[in-house]
Amino acid sequence: IRLGIPYGTKEAVAFANRLMRFVRRESLAASEQLAKRRGVFPNFARSVHAEAGRRLRNATVNTIAPTGTISIIAGCSSGIEPLFAVSFVRNVLSGTRLFESHPLFEKIARERGFYSRELLADVARQPSLANVKGVPADMKRLFATAFDVAPRQHLDIQAAFQKHTDNAVSKTINLPADATVEDVREIYLEAHRLKCKGITVYRYGSKAGQVLSVSEEADAPHSDSADFVSADIDYSGGCISGACEF
Repeated sequence: IRLGIPYGTKEAVAFANRLMRFVRRESLAASEQLAKRRGVFPNFARSVHAEAGRRLRNATVNTIAPTGTISIIAGCSSGIEPLFAVSFVRNVLSGTRLFESHPLFEKIARERGFYSRELLADVARQPSLANVKGVPADMKRLFATAFDVAPRQHLDIQAAFQKHTDNAVSKTINLPADATVEDVREIYLEAHRLKCKGITVYRYGSKAGQVLSVSEEADAPHSDSADFVSADIDYSGGCISGACEF
């Protein structure tokens, strides 16, 4: 988002390729330097690295692991996932609800003059900006959420990172509630064709309790009874500070 690249687009895939190619190249170079000082890893002689004639300290040098709770602590984005929602209500301890919104969305909205508390409340009622009045089209495209991203776009992003990652890539493909068995089957087959080492699929509403959902919030801001996107305490999206003002 800071780079102005909408999630799942060709530009995003190209950027992912460049980014991970750089990370892998530098990781391998660092491992080679460590091998000179400390020696290679124990099973080096039987590895693909020995066949390639490259002495490394590490059997693998990178992975993209699940970063949900960690990203909350660090105040950063959650791995390579798209936004789950731009604004939402976080359910925390003792039933407390905190209204949160993406800091960059608020910043740009203020700078461009379409910010209002009412707008944020409208945004929080929907998991996507697509049908929110008052949000410019380019902002809707830039702040795409998991509900806007097609399965193939999810796969293209994961495959781009996987291409330059030794181990598996943590990534979830979010599907609508009406997704079929055939939809899931095709995703798994396509992930295999793209050489992804693992794949996770989640169909919205398939569990009674889930990290992100649209639920009835009786005490939601500006409404006595309105559907607001809500997130459990371990959801890693939203406000960097963890206590954005509403």
